[in-house]
Amino acid sequence: MAQRAEQPGSRLSRRITNLHASPIREILSVIDRPGLVSFAGGLPANETFPTLSAQAVPRSWLQYGPTEGEPALRERIAAELSSIGVSCTPEQVLVLSGSQQGIDLVAKLFVDPGTLVAVESPTYLAALQVFRFFGARFLTLDACRPLTSASPSRRGRSGRPALIYTNPTFQNPTGHCYSGAERDALAQACDESGVALFEDDPYRDLAYDDCDRSPICGRLHRTSWIYQGSFSKSLAPGLRLGFLAASMDLLGHLTRLKQAADLHSNRLSQWLVLEQLSASERGDRLSRLVSTYRRKRDFFARALGRHLGSIATWETPRGGLFFWLKLRRQIDTRSLLPEAIRRGVAFMPGEPFFPESPKSCSALRLNFSHADEAQTERGLATLAELLR
Repeated sequence: MAQRAEQPGSRLSRRITNLHASPIREILSVIDRPGLVSFAGGLPANETFPTLSAQAVPRSWLQYGPTEGEPALRERIAAELSSIGVSCTPEQVLVLSGSQQGIDLVAKLFVDPGTLVAVESPTYLAALQVFRFFGARFLTLDACRPLTSASPSRRGRSGRPALIYTNPTFQNPTGHCYSGAERDALAQACDESGVALFEDDPYRDLAYDDCDRSPICGRLHRTSWIYQGSFSKSLAPGLRLGFLAASMDLLGHLTRLKQAADLHSNRLSQWLVLEQLSASERGDRLSRLVSTYRRKRDFFARALGRHLGSIATWETPRGGLFFWLKLRRQIDTRSLLPEAIRRGVAFMPGEPFFPESPKSCSALRLNFSHADEAQTERGLATLAELLR
């Protein structure tokens, strides 16, 4: 009797049932279409990228390197973190292959199937994607009352989280920046409960108005912590380089998890980043970068008023790269996306940013850093027409 062929899926791990395509990556796959205006991903403006040259890179840097990252780069990162309130040594710094790797490593360290993770609602959708992949369940986090008001995102599930994930400075997607009181409250709640804090801070350099940007991790005294940053927004995302610093009780585990993932991050990228961090003109370049994005933000805000003032509400972000629009009528914004792309404009629907996966949320995230002024006018006019 002929044996029935084994189904391909039966040889794969059960974990892939939690593996879903990233909505951002799906949308970014079409942004090179001629004439398409993209408000979708958090793409920096091409004209802000520094001029990089690898001609002077030492040959020794082309060899395998340490998992933790280049010592000189880790020393520089530790010094800068200490200057903003995260007291750490170079030994507490781990250079990453992009900050997305940091989310993956932390999820591997903390999350088993059924583990509770407290997150903002809405929050960074790629973090939700990773946490879900490892089987996390979610508690929604209130910035003002961080643990006492954390509520299960699915009815009937409760308990203390193993980890809090937060993006407190120019939050993705809302652009919200925690006040000093909100930062103090979250730090106090973590210390009192013993829940570890994972602070994701990729946008802190992109501040256009005054606000408190001091890291919450710098306020902690007892609990475990991870603070993460990125060079994608302030230098160039193509370098795929980020970093984390962590309390010593977590660092060894995170290092070994990285060893199992990629041995070490790209040494050529590390050399280029170290050159930029050490450059005498670095401060001037960052000031020009902030000025460029402030002008883009202000133009985008005026254009939103012209085209969508009667359709949506929003707050002008004090930093970061995004506007979070709340529509005045109830609609699943995912249903708009195919027609919007057909008409030549891309945006991020709001629904994937929520841990509770709502059927509709009547919100969308718009990136203002990538499109030029003419594209912004055309793209927002098209969105307004579609929404009407």
